[in-house]
Amino acid sequence: MKKLHGVRLDHHKNTEDCASQKLPLPELVRIPMSMHIGAPCTPVVKPRDTVQVGQKIGDTDAFMAVPIHSGVSGTVKAITTYRMSNGRTCPMVEIATDGQQTVCPDVKPPEVTDKASFLKAIRESGLVGMGGASFPTHVKLAPKQKVDTLAINAAECEPYITSDYRQMVEAPDEVLDGVLQVMRWLEIPKAVIGIEANKPEAIRILTEKAASHPEIRVETLPTTYPQGAEKVLIYNTLGRIVGEGQLPADQGVIVMNVSSVAFVSRYLKTGMPLVERMLTVDGDVIGNPCNVVVPMGTPVRDVLAFAQCDLGRAKKLLYGGPMMGICIPDVADPILKANNAILAFEKILDTKPSACIHCGRCLEACPLRLMPTEIAKAFRQKDSEALGAHKVTLCMNCGCCTYACPAKRPVAETNQLAKSFYMNSIKK
Repeated sequence: MKKLHGVRLDHHKNTEDCASQKLPLPELVRIPMSMHIGAPCTPVVKPRDTVQVGQKIGDTDAFMAVPIHSGVSGTVKAITTYRMSNGRTCPMVEIATDGQQTVCPDVKPPEVTDKASFLKAIRESGLVGMGGASFPTHVKLAPKQKVDTLAINAAECEPYITSDYRQMVEAPDEVLDGVLQVMRWLEIPKAVIGIEANKPEAIRILTEKAASHPEIRVETLPTTYPQGAEKVLIYNTLGRIVGEGQLPADQGVIVMNVSSVAFVSRYLKTGMPLVERMLTVDGDVIGNPCNVVVPMGTPVRDVLAFAQCDLGRAKKLLYGGPMMGICIPDVADPILKANNAILAFEKILDTKPSACIHCGRCLEACPLRLMPTEIAKAFRQKDSEALGAHKVTLCMNCGCCTYACPAKRPVAETNQLAKSFYMNSIKK
């Protein structure tokens, strides 16, 4: 089986040996009612209400959504409006912390007796994909198709980020137990854990842990970006191709991030919903690169202060990695469920573009062998038929094409604009 193409990156895993640590409790958290793909939640608390750790503060009857919980105890200061990265807005609950971290009495291990009660528990936990996609996990775990393999994405292929790695080396039993729980309640007969080769300690630990479970296989993957993309992971571990318009379940696979599956284990034991997460903080203006566990809604500025960031020198702040990360517009913005890193940089490359020289490096770098130059041409001509022929919907915005382009052209951005144009055109 051939491995899919990609690019070789300098991984800068500076924090791989930095054990996770708790962030000092912030004075204020700002918790948006949308940390998932789908409809925002409606707040179920009001100003001056007292809240406790693990208490539900937002919910909705919408199918593609999960409830929101508080990771702190304190008093609701205000219900405000938050502008999300997609430009839309949602309500936001601002909580002044009291320093007590009193746990809500509703927090208790769920009663799971079958698939239905398991899926109900996962929804109530507030779990979404912790690798960045924010897809509600209870929906992902309930496909109509027959699934025979659970694929665990432990590749962590973006530079700098090591939070998934720390999960694997600090609490591998949570990972293994989470895998077994999902397999048990969904009746999935086998699992594969895909880890890039540049994480030998994680590979060793999980291989040893899984030795008594022949139904679980640990697969060492080439250190090539983007190994963590669903289509790439599925092909490189199982040899299955997720075609245009298909979901992983169409190929008999469910993919879960390694931190997500570890959370499943913790939740079933404790009943504490998803109210905090580990993230990596790094970059050339960070004085104390680290992996830190923070409550949801913590302002970015608090995390940066803990990591001794020289904000005066920072020219770019990112949620996530340098390849697919999102710029942080305001250090008052909150940490969300899908955030696995905050990066801060002073040195950024000059990306002033020049004319395309038709060298073909973008095509060579693309894991799915798309043709970005032809996609760009069809987009300029507003030719939706040609965009369809060039499979523009397969683009996953990994950024390999932009990274490989010697002319520094915004190739990935053009692909996304073309994809949006095509999707709108076929809806008409």
